[in-house]
Amino acid sequence: MTSSALRRVLTARRPAREDYSATRRRWMLPALLLLGMFFVAPLVYNGWRSMTEEGAAADPLFYYAKLLGDPYYREVLWRTLYVSFTVTLLCLVASYPVAYFMVRRAGRWQPLIIFCLIAPLLTSIIMRTLGIRLLLARQGAFNAVLESVGLPSLPGWMASGVFPVYLGMIHVLIPFMVLSIAPVIQRIEPALEEAAGILGASKWRVFWHVTLPLSREGIYAGCILVFMLSNGSFVTQLLLGAGKMTTLPVLIFQQFNVTMDTAFAGAMGNVLLILTLGCLFVQSVLTGRRRG
Repeated sequence: MTSSALRRVLTARRPAREDYSATRRRWMLPALLLLGMFFVAPLVYNGWRSMTEEGAAADPLFYYAKLLGDPYYREVLWRTLYVSFTVTLLCLVASYPVAYFMVRRAGRWQPLIIFCLIAPLLTSIIMRTLGIRLLLARQGAFNAVLESVGLPSLPGWMASGVFPVYLGMIHVLIPFMVLSIAPVIQRIEPALEEAAGILGASKWRVFWHVTLPLSREGIYAGCILVFMLSNGSFVTQLLLGAGKMTTLPVLIFQQFNVTMDTAFAGAMGNVLLILTLGCLFVQSVLTGRRRG
C-alpha cells in the first residue's frame, strides 16, 4: 500500500472515531442531568435560602456568623469535630489488626471474615442502632447474662449517653475502615517483611518500619471516609444519646423538625459540606504526596 493510499484510509476512519467520541459524550447527559437535578440544584437552593431568608435580609452571612460566633453553637461545632476525630481514631485502632489478620493470617477463613464485615451493611442502620440499645438496656441481654452469673448489672452511663453513641458509631463505621486498609496491605509484598526479619528486625520493628508506612494510603483513605461519615451521622446519636450528646447533625435535625428554622439548618448543612470538602482536599494532598 502506497503512502497516499494509507493516508486516504486513515482519513476515512477519522470521522467514525470522532462520531464515537461524540456518542460517548451524549451518553453522559442523563447522568449529568440526574446529578444536576438531585445533587447540585438542592445544594445551590440550600445555600441561597441560608443567605436570603428573613433573618439574613440585611446580612447574607447572618446565620453563618450566628453559628460561628455564638458560644453555644461554636461548642456544638467543636464537639462534632471531637466526636468524629475520636470515632475515627478508635475505628483505626480496632480495624487495623482485623485488616492485617484478614490479609496475612486468615487463610481460608478470609471469605467468612469479609462476609461478617459486609453483612451488617445489608441491614438498616436504624435496626442496628436499636439492637445496640436493646442489648445495653436495663433489662437487656447483657444485664440478663450478668445477673445469671451473679455479677452486677451495667452502670447507667453505659445504657444511654456518650458511651452507647461511641459504641454504635464504631460498630457502624468499622467495616469502612477495614475494607479501606485491607486492599493496601494485600498489595504489600510479604517478601519485604521477610527480608526485614532476616536482616535481624523484630516483628514490631518490621511492622513499624515496613508494614505501617506502606499501608499509609489505606489508613488515609479509611480515616477520611470514617471522619466524613461521622460528621454526618445523626441517627445513632439521636437514638442512643438520649439528648446527652448534641452535635451539628442532631442540631440540624432539630432545626428542621422542631423549630422549623430551615434557613439556619441550611447554613449548618453548608458548614458540614465545607468540612467534607476539606476532608477530600486533605485526602488528595496526602495521596498526592504519597505518590510523589
